[in-house]
Amino acid sequence: MKIFRFPLLVGLCLSLLLLVTPLQAQQKQYTLVANDIVNNSNQIAPGAGNNDAIKIAQKSPLVQSAKNFLVKQTEQIQDINLRTATKDAIDNPKTCITHRANLTDSQKRGILQQLLNAGLINTADDSTFPGGLIAGVFPPVLNDGSSCPQLPQPFFSAPGSGNNSHHSYPGGLPVHEAFNTLSSLSFGNNYRLIYGQTSARGLPVINPYSKLKSDIFISDDLLLAAPIWHDWAKPIVFQWDASGNEFKELNFGGNGTTDNYGASGDSRTGGHHIIGLAESMKRRLSPEFVITQASAHSAPTLGNEYKVVNWLRTAAILAQIDPVAQGYLSIDNQNRLRLPPVRQLKSFDITKTQTNLLAEYALHNLSDADFVLSIPAITIDQELLQQVAPVFGYNPTNTTTYIKQFRNPVLSYLSAERLFIIYGNEGINGVINEVSKLKRQKII
Repeated sequence: MKIFRFPLLVGLCLSLLLLVTPLQAQQKQYTLVANDIVNNSNQIAPGAGNNDAIKIAQKSPLVQSAKNFLVKQTEQIQDINLRTATKDAIDNPKTCITHRANLTDSQKRGILQQLLNAGLINTADDSTFPGGLIAGVFPPVLNDGSSCPQLPQPFFSAPGSGNNSHHSYPGGLPVHEAFNTLSSLSFGNNYRLIYGQTSARGLPVINPYSKLKSDIFISDDLLLAAPIWHDWAKPIVFQWDASGNEFKELNFGGNGTTDNYGASGDSRTGGHHIIGLAESMKRRLSPEFVITQASAHSAPTLGNEYKVVNWLRTAAILAQIDPVAQGYLSIDNQNRLRLPPVRQLKSFDITKTQTNLLAEYALHNLSDADFVLSIPAITIDQELLQQVAPVFGYNPTNTTTYIKQFRNPVLSYLSAERLFIIYGNEGINGVINEVSKLKRQKII
């Protein structure tokens, strides 16, 4: 198999034999991490607080209605392969993590070495991330190493992001995804209404209130499933510890300095994004879908194609596939990996000056932007909840009890966004009145 030797792209087409051949120096580092395992360092076993989070999320009407909504949405996907895979991923409690199937510790070390060789991971993280790089790239799962590794918690109990960030409470993930899925579909509809209607003369018109059929194609399948798959790995990455806090997330997918085809650039991103892409690739979902999914954290526009390319490269290494052979990437006339021409993009080679781009890539990226409000909502709410906690008999300085019995249930049942909006309109007393609903029903 030909190996392409150009900046940051070494190793993409390495054989699986190389995947299990780490350098001697790196073996030493992994030995140190193995010693940490003996010393009970965290994030090397499924979270001790996962079951507590499951119990909260199972009883929250908000969380369960969000989960049920997402399952019903998946039934609207027309492509049978995408529909089956997506429903299995979020609604099957025994769903298999296919990119982790039968993966040995030796193979994991080999994959890490390939990522290092390709400049897609930072060696400094091995000594600072809990459990080392191997715990960040391969977070603990159930039945690890078997033919069917499984999620350490169900989709519905995971948070939407890390500690103190958006939707960071049990069940925040389905709530986040319910919003993002509706946003994604709405963006598609808005583009159809504004850019896809024509009058009787055959010329474009804007009439958002009409029932004219759009004459441009934007795939609802991609817009519906991409947000769900983008965050699918959060039950793996954001597990719960015994205190009710979350595991840390490793950022990778670049080295942080020379990621733009050897030039200055930083394509590192949250591990959930890469791990979810690896799973989609391993399940052989279509290139146009996987690239849409990959565009969540950055659309491949305005000079950012290299980021999406690097995330696809990284995911392909995790999935142990050749991304060019499977159609997820292509090689341009400068021997660089680029986004491939899908649909009719292959009718003209535009890659000398532009990126192979579908509208769905950018629309999915736009739909993932609720963090602009959701992050400040939760950071403000956390101060408010600490302030009102004594009213309900909780001491914020008793951290574990406060988080597990007050903070997490309040946010899982009410949501940070709802409390934030109530606070803006009704003040701190409005927050107290809202939380009092949970007190009256003996939820807290």
